[in-house]
Amino acid sequence: MSERIPAEIASVLTEFVEKVGLLRRDMQQKKELENYEARMQRIEQKLSALAERLSVDDPDLAKAIRTAWQMPARSLAFRNATHQKPEGG
Repeated sequence: MSERIPAEIASVLTEFVEKVGLLRRDMQQKKELENYEARMQRIEQKLSALAERLSVDDPDLAKAIRTAWQMPARSLAFRNATHQKPEGG
């Protein structure tokens, strides 16, 4: 299979991963992550496998998913800045 994921789906997928990443970060800050550490590790394994597979056809999407998981606040800030740019500049 050598098809790129449609942009709309790629965007929703990246936002979903970002939201789960933000949840993980919040749980970590509230010292609640320990109760779900094994589940979060499995989620991270699946996301890593997904990003690895996507990197074959769409390396930019794979990078966006990795960033959304590892640094969700940065991903969110970057996406917000992109949306606020005026057209043509």
